[in-house]
Amino acid sequence: MAAPHDVPTAAELVAAVREFLERDVLPEVEGRVRFHTRVAVNVLGMVERELELGPSHALAHAERLDRLGVADDAELAAAVREGRFEEEELLGVLTAAVRDKLMVANPRHLA
Repeated sequence: MAAPHDVPTAAELVAAVREFLERDVLPEVEGRVRFHTRVAVNVLGMVERELELGPSHALAHAERLDRLGVADDAELAAAVREGRFEEEELLGVLTAAVRDKLMVANPRHLA
């Protein structure tokens, strides 16, 4: 399938801004500006990972929900409150969902 937009892609643009902040801005600032620059670098890293991993994570999550027989997270939450699942069945699905979220939010937490 052809991409609807020209290069650079959104992911490439985000990476370029993150790298600029890391290499050029962060070493030159201190205090509050340094803290906020570091936060911006982390946020852009999350956006990069979500752009890369989001589609496959969404597909995997939908497949996990389908295996449990629920349509979405709201229905999953209601089913959990009702006690409709065995612990082992639910634990694998929730572990995979949390792992996917951590891969985007902060993959270092998986180490």
